[in-house]
Amino acid sequence: RPTQAVCIPAIHLHVTAATMQVSQKDFQKAQEQLKLLKKDPGNETKLKLYALFKQATEGPCNAPKPGMLDFVKKAKWDAWNSLGNLSKDDARQKYAELVSSLVSAEPASQEKEASPEEGRHDGYETLIVTTKNNITKIMFNRPDRKNAINHQMYREIIKALEEAGKNDSTIAVITGNGDYYSSGNDLNNFTNVQPGEMEKMAKDGAVLLKEFVGHFIDFPKPLIAVVNGPAIGICVTVLGLCDLVYASDRATFHSPFSQLGQSPEGCSSYLFPKIMGLAKASEMLLFNKKLTAAEACAQGLVTEVFPDSSFQKEVWARLETYASLPKNSLAVSKQLLRSMEKEKLHAVNSRECEVLMERWLSDECVNAIVSFFQKKSKL
Repeated sequence: RPTQAVCIPAIHLHVTAATMQVSQKDFQKAQEQLKLLKKDPGNETKLKLYALFKQATEGPCNAPKPGMLDFVKKAKWDAWNSLGNLSKDDARQKYAELVSSLVSAEPASQEKEASPEEGRHDGYETLIVTTKNNITKIMFNRPDRKNAINHQMYREIIKALEEAGKNDSTIAVITGNGDYYSSGNDLNNFTNVQPGEMEKMAKDGAVLLKEFVGHFIDFPKPLIAVVNGPAIGICVTVLGLCDLVYASDRATFHSPFSQLGQSPEGCSSYLFPKIMGLAKASEMLLFNKKLTAAEACAQGLVTEVFPDSSFQKEVWARLETYASLPKNSLAVSKQLLRSMEKEKLHAVNSRECEVLMERWLSDECVNAIVSFFQKKSKL
């Protein structure tokens, strides 16, 4: 018995040491592989990787819980804390396995990116902007983030609209790269904001939004939205400022403002009741109703719906026909259609941005966004 008591632990320790050695090697290799990923794996995966790394190197969560307003640190803390008493060995193994799955899946999951096109405009990181056949195409190009609009993308869209309004193109088209048209405002715009900076964040955000929507109101040429997939938030509300909206039958339209403790923008508080009637607009803007492409078309928000299988071919053939029409005639006619409403739309835009700034500073909005990130960080 004494001999066995000594031998069994010795064997156990030997096996454990070997396992740890292999696991540590894989763990270090995984850290190097992670740096080579070409695509952002997304917030949920990054939180999972962060939590596993902390668990693997420090063990169970031992940090104090951050304040509710520190969204990023709180999401990280929640992710790490959710791993409980997972051992360091198991955390290293899971970390290595997760990185391996990201590396192996990356070539297959590459979103369809536009190949170099004739007339491509330089100076854009979040968009692909091209002018060809009298059409300026503004393509949202953050497919790995479902084309969510961050601060840089807001500014680049403003720049693209300014260029398209002044160049020789006949029409301008907005669309998305990948499966989504756009998932709307990137909620990371609200993260990394310290309590003392909240007021500045809200004011700067309202100024940027007002300028952004203002460029849609003032755009001098026909502006057409080609909605290739799901659309959420700000990219839905500004559809009312476009002259035509063509949608794939797999597109959906969602404006979950009250869910996030916010309020309508993009002149939707004025235009949506005019377009679809007060009751249907209220259902969408107040109660977060998500519309299918067919429903959006029936309610007047979408001009026409196409089968996804033939969407791109049919729509672009039609757009090229439109772009062959007399350019100045189209511009003058569009401005006549919009001129009587322009002053009203700017007033609505200003008021919406004022209300939104108040909402962003409210406890209700802060709590709603915190709740959203907590749900996203559950692993």
